[in-house]
Parts: sequence; structure tokens; C-alpha cells
Amino acid sequence: MSCGEPHETDCAEVLDHLYEFLDREMPDSDCTKFEVHFEECSPCLEKYGLEQAVKKLVKRCCGQDDVPADLRSKVMGRIDLIRSGQAVPEHEVSAAGADLPGVAKE
Repeated sequence: MSCGEPHETDCAEVLDHLYEFLDREMPDSDCTKFEVHFEECSPCLEKYGLEQAVKKLVKRCCGQDDVPADLRSKVMGRIDLIRSGQAVPEHEVSAAGADLPGVAKE
């Protein structure tokens, strides 16, 4: 997605790190770069607005539910593996999904 115009911060970089921006999990200097990009790029601003609305909706609908500690630790473990560049074995992913309420075991 791009507006076709050159930007100091590339659209792909913005979209790849959109959730980090939404969650304020990036340095202030990067947040500033993204804010400038959104001022210049309406397709990225639209995507940001959509993801922000989804995040608010999920929080409103699911924000009251407590996450089981074991599920949280499994998810955080997967995130750590992905961030470190390690592959997450497929069987572990499907096995973890089977622990989720409403997800049928295969």
C-alpha cells in the first residue's frame, strides 16, 4: 500500500510496525516519524485508522476478560521466538490453539 509518493519513511516500514506504533512500543523518535508519514500518506493513515478502530472494538468487547496465565505465557513465548528470528514449529502453534476456548482440537 502506498500513495505513490516518495516519503522519508517508507510505507512498507510503517505498515510492518503499525501495531508497535498503536501500542506505543517504539521509541518516541520512531513515533514522530510515523506521525509525519501519516500526515503525508492518506492510504497509510486510513490503514492506521482502521487498525486503531479494531483495537478499540476488541478492547471494548473483550477487555473485561481475564487471560489465563498459562495462555499468556505461551503467547509471550511465541512472540519471543518470533522476535529472536526462530521458527515456531507448526505442531506447537496448532496445539496452542487447541487450548483456546471455542477452538476445536484437530
